[in-house]
Amino acid sequence: MRASYQIARRAALMGMAVSALLAVLKIVAGSRAGSAATVADGFESAADVAASGLLSLGLTLAAKPADEDHPYGHGRFEILTGLLIGLLLVATGVGITTASWMAMAGESTPPSSFAAWALVISLIAKGSMSYQKIRLAKRIRSSALAADGKNDLVDLISGGTALACLGLTLLDPVRFRHADSIGAVLVGLIVVFLGLQVILETSGQLVDTMPAGGQLQELRAAAMRVPGVAGIEKVHARKTGLRWHVDMHVHVDSNMSVRDSHMIAGKVKSALREELDWIENVLIHIEPANE
Repeated sequence: MRASYQIARRAALMGMAVSALLAVLKIVAGSRAGSAATVADGFESAADVAASGLLSLGLTLAAKPADEDHPYGHGRFEILTGLLIGLLLVATGVGITTASWMAMAGESTPPSSFAAWALVISLIAKGSMSYQKIRLAKRIRSSALAADGKNDLVDLISGGTALACLGLTLLDPVRFRHADSIGAVLVGLIVVFLGLQVILETSGQLVDTMPAGGQLQELRAAAMRVPGVAGIEKVHARKTGLRWHVDMHVHVDSNMSVRDSHMIAGKVKSALREELDWIENVLIHIEPANE
């Protein structure tokens, strides 16, 4: 599992480098071109640098092995990082929206067209990064990396919105003179929406929300295939990092010896961990089937 954390951490560091370059490009180009939407999207990319930095730190802490004080490992740091990224996105979005709305009250000159190129370059780069991060997050089941990937995904929406509004202003500077500024406001609102979505998802994992019904069925089916298992009563699971810890109540023949029932419990534990790669550890509680 530590290898998965290292893979995710490398993706986060790569994201930091790309986001930093895009932030500088869009802020400089937007400032010189007089495009509020491009500058707003640049500050959104600057927030991505901080988000990826948080992700890298969280993954480093989460990769630490279990110890006496943390018998379930340090995986919750990975989920906590995802929550912090969500909070950062909300704060960034509120800041962008507020600043852009206040700027609309002042006099503004039509922006220059070269700002559009910065947005086009950003859309291409962010599209590629988002695809790679979300795909990798699904493979290693990383909540924080998924949050960072969704952050890149929303960049496509915010960047596309900024480009469209900039295009309207360039098309008709008189009729659509506020379109560029409105685009900056929309970029901020989009970032706020994404941040709230990330907060909701990661908070659910921090309060030990059970896995999806399909995953629970996979647990029960895998356990029932073990010889000697008469039934499954309770199945509880909670996520601690990239994987899940499972508590399961298994029914066996009440006339079975303690040694034999213990062996079945071990076989169930091994079967679950071998068949389901999203399982970190399993605690089996044996109960008499006949009663």
